[in-house]
Amino acid sequence: MGTSQGTHCLTSLSVLRLDDGGETMTHKTHRAFGCYGIATIDQRLIVIRKNGGPYIHRFDLPGGSLDGPEPLEHDVLREFSEETGLTATIDRQLGATSFVYPWQYERWTINQHICVFYALTLTGGQLASSVPQFTGQDSLGACALPLAKLTWENASPLVMFAKDYLQTGTPNLSTQTFNDWTVLKEVPTP
Repeated sequence: MGTSQGTHCLTSLSVLRLDDGGETMTHKTHRAFGCYGIATIDQRLIVIRKNGGPYIHRFDLPGGSLDGPEPLEHDVLREFSEETGLTATIDRQLGATSFVYPWQYERWTINQHICVFYALTLTGGQLASSVPQFTGQDSLGACALPLAKLTWENASPLVMFAKDYLQTGTPNLSTQTFNDWTVLKEVPTP
């Protein structure tokens, strides 16, 4: 998720109703914030191979955390370039939403991933199947996949958001809450 600044997060106590027999439990919530780009090559979505966090070993959208007091628009273009090898311009901001799910991470039990999505147009570069690694880099490289190859078994909620947007033309900006989330132990086959 970006440069050496790493993932920026806020924490809070929250109450989340999970499908755990009807009990309401208090959880420590980890909040991550990032900006993400949606772009295609020949009707195939550009995705990265994730190398960290709750989406490890899944396809994810290029993007991530702000680097200091960076403008959102600069963040999405910088992250997109760092993670894919491609350059782009912003067509428009699609909006913001969040994905909430259980995740055992350090002292937290719930993750709320707050995302701002942008529709992008490619302007140059070469799609990089591997990218330079540095502290904070969580992309192993990028690829462009047909939408039919992207599923809940191999992709992040961000990719599934992008897939739905590309199929319907309308961004679903409702917060999505999941009762469970599987952090994969190995890379799935698309």
